[in-house]
Amino acid sequence: MAIDDKTRTELEAAAFRRLVDHLRSRTDVQNIDLMNLAGFCRNCLSNWLKDAADAQGVALSKDESREAVYGMPYEAWKAKHQGTATPEQLEAMKKVHPHGH
Repeated sequence: MAIDDKTRTELEAAAFRRLVDHLRSRTDVQNIDLMNLAGFCRNCLSNWLKDAADAQGVALSKDESREAVYGMPYEAWKAKHQGTATPEQLEAMKKVHPHGH
């Protein structure tokens, strides 16, 4: 089945919104866990959103892109949901991303 570009974009946008909604509801899953298991995190997703906006000439700040993903200002999300990384998580991060995130 061939999908036209408009439909493909609409489907991709729907999938993106569903992923963002899912990540917003799973505040128990820490970004470092996402990075260690999947190689990306909420910050990566917000950076990709900003990159896409930049490529289209759309004004979107880093803070705005993070709020679009987190559903609230990033600092508020961190204060409310982000725990301290364990030594094991940090060690796993070094193995997965030896040059930093």
